[in-house]
Amino acid sequence: MGDILTTLMRWVHVSSVITLLGGVIYWRFVMDPSTKKISPEDYKELEESAAAHFRPIVYTVMATLVLSGIYNYLTKPGHSTLYHILFGAKILLALHVLSVTLVATNPNNPRRSRQLFGAAVSGMIIVLISAYLKFIA
Repeated sequence: MGDILTTLMRWVHVSSVITLLGGVIYWRFVMDPSTKKISPEDYKELEESAAAHFRPIVYTVMATLVLSGIYNYLTKPGHSTLYHILFGAKILLALHVLSVTLVATNPNNPRRSRQLFGAAVSGMIIVLISAYLKFIA
């Protein structure tokens, strides 16, 4: 039963990351540039609608990432000092991604594109750190 739960929690964690980071990258690098060609009124309406639809996904992903992340961390004790340093940096970057994504989905946010760019960069760094942590664990 333990292996099934561990596998399920890892799947939930990875799926949540894919959903959040994929949504941020798509919005910032595909949707945002593509919709700049429409009228400013239509662009604002589309952007506000997208933010309103993305916000509940962000909240759900936040919850699943925290729960599955805590479970994954606690079930694999005994890591090196380097692991804990990088894990701490990963957590700080994850807090940045989550908080910025929440702010970016607020209504009437004129800095949304810039915020999503920062979240995308931080998210990609998190993936890099995670790959290395898996390698040294």
